[in-house]
Amino acid sequence: MRRVMFLLRPSWLILAVVVVGFAYGCFTMLAPWQLGKNTSTEERNARISASMTQDPVPVAELLGKDGPTIDDEWQRVLAQGSYLPDSDVLVRLRSVESQPAYEVLTPFALEHGRTILVNRGYVRPVRGSEVPEIPAAPGGSVTLNARIRMSEGTMDSKEPFTDAGYLQVYFIDAPQVAAVTGLELEDVYLQLDADQPGGLGIIPLPQLDAGPYLSYGLQWLAFGMMAPLGLGYFVWAELRERRKAKPTRTDDETPLSASERLADRYGRSR
Repeated sequence: MRRVMFLLRPSWLILAVVVVGFAYGCFTMLAPWQLGKNTSTEERNARISASMTQDPVPVAELLGKDGPTIDDEWQRVLAQGSYLPDSDVLVRLRSVESQPAYEVLTPFALEHGRTILVNRGYVRPVRGSEVPEIPAAPGGSVTLNARIRMSEGTMDSKEPFTDAGYLQVYFIDAPQVAAVTGLELEDVYLQLDADQPGGLGIIPLPQLDAGPYLSYGLQWLAFGMMAPLGLGYFVWAELRERRKAKPTRTDDETPLSASERLADRYGRSR
């Protein structure tokens, strides 16, 4: 009974709730989050590796009825058409090779009538974050070698705005650019290869390694198992110390008789 009362003390109940909540979070959120990132990174690396040995295909083949899917991302494509003049869009707060950069998006009218965003590459800001002079895309019909990319999505707190004469955004998201510019854009974009018409600083491909996500996921699983085990150990250790501290009767101690107890009590009363 004393053990039960000890375990029901508020401090131990709070500790138990914290430990259980932490373990639950490890198994249901933290570990799946890292393991999921590891899986998506491995899938991306596999697509990039496969594209290295594949010939580029006309982009129109991927812009079908349902459009490209995530399985088509990083596929090498050929795009024929022309850049739309005076339509550059800058992507802010980017980092290329660990240095700040603006990425430059330019709508590109394909020969078959559709329009798609082209990431022409990057330029470095000047004097802190000032927009530099950006070379204009060439006029006339050109053929581009590029890779197809999926839109990144947006956040409500990061709205587009115009500054330094350019529409500026925080994400490469074709639907957002289409909503602001009024253009009918495909819900994907093209990332230029090296030495292409209109190309700027080349954005390197991601490194083909899985990163630390698998080890992080396994660590969270380990933490989720260790926390309840640690709590159990501390409860056991506390109960053991309490048993040691409990007063025990030695061999030379004998209980007093009734008369001896009365005499002792009478003597003390006097």
